[in-house]
Amino acid sequence: MALSSSKNTTIGTPLSRSAKKVMLLGCGELGKEVIISLQRFGYEVIGVDRYENAPGHQVAHRSHVIDMTDAPALRALIEKEQPDIVVPEIEAIATDELAKIEAENLAEIIPTARATQLTMNREGIRKLAAVELGLKTSKFEFVESVEDLKNAIQTTTGLPAIVKPVMSSSGKGQSEIKTEADIETAWDYAMSGGRVSGGRIIVEEKINFDYEITLLTVRAMSSNGEIETHFCAPIGHIQKDGDYIESWQPQEMTPKALENAQHIAKTITSNLGGRGIFGVELFVAGDEVWFSEVSPRPHDTGMTTMATQRQTEFDLHARAILGLPVNTDLTTPGASAVIYGGLDEKAICFENVDKALQVENSDVRLFGKPESFVTRRMGVATAFAETTEEAREKAKQAASLVKPTSSNK
Repeated sequence: MALSSSKNTTIGTPLSRSAKKVMLLGCGELGKEVIISLQRFGYEVIGVDRYENAPGHQVAHRSHVIDMTDAPALRALIEKEQPDIVVPEIEAIATDELAKIEAENLAEIIPTARATQLTMNREGIRKLAAVELGLKTSKFEFVESVEDLKNAIQTTTGLPAIVKPVMSSSGKGQSEIKTEADIETAWDYAMSGGRVSGGRIIVEEKINFDYEITLLTVRAMSSNGEIETHFCAPIGHIQKDGDYIESWQPQEMTPKALENAQHIAKTITSNLGGRGIFGVELFVAGDEVWFSEVSPRPHDTGMTTMATQRQTEFDLHARAILGLPVNTDLTTPGASAVIYGGLDEKAICFENVDKALQVENSDVRLFGKPESFVTRRMGVATAFAETTEEAREKAKQAASLVKPTSSNK
């Protein structure tokens, strides 16, 4: 079932007996864009998420709502739909079951079941990077009690330190411990923010970096049937409590730092294997680069590629998945800025989109999430310009003009 060369890739017609089917596990704003990119190549896409009317559900050929951590339910759905390819797009998935499905050749898992297992859990990927591959990382420990956390801070990380659940996304459960008085609060927040209840957390030293980047790394099929690694221009970004609020591309780096970043990204993604795009998160100080995390799918900071690249990160992921040629060329500097919900309410409205689009070279994407929270990412503004600085200002200006409002007015 696996694709061996772009030359023998045959594409059928969706919703017919010749259809080639892809199932996305996770249908948020990133999954939605991947679905659209896949559909442009005539693939039939089944969208799966834990709640109804997720953004990707709204564009998929068919949609399902299940608890993807429920292994029997996940297997039953895959056996029912019989997709050719399964693409995990979130962390909360029964990854051990995906490994069995891959071993039984029921479907191809992107990039691989092993990669999904390792990257959905910070413990697995950090140990792979630091211990097995010898990549430079912050000092860290995994702990499972408040007492263990206190000991790890004293013996390994010092203060300040960063605490995260081993399974979480978009910064949920992440916080900084500045003093000993913060320890118990950070522990409780990590416990509440994980994708699964209870479990372990990672505590790591806070690196004094100059900036952090996402290096989008694409493993795609070459014309001779071999996997090649491609890099997008580095993406700079600002995060608050682990959740990105703006990003820009390209991030200026020294030649040595870029070389080190690409070495780390290629080392980790080559070990994980498979095809697709990986969001490799790195800390940079001068020429020094530290590995932080890697996601085997499009990255939220990579939404800036909708303004900057010939092929967006979503197009690149779709093409790599399907065994098609990719192009990571940067066409212009650009940036993205988050549009928050601002309200705790279902079915909110948005005003002033027209004003936002009057900002030169800007664009707005509203995700269509059925429920808003004050700090939930409900959309993004992008912009391009001659420099990243100009693009950042335009993107932030456009985002600030979009006004979420109550639907109960």
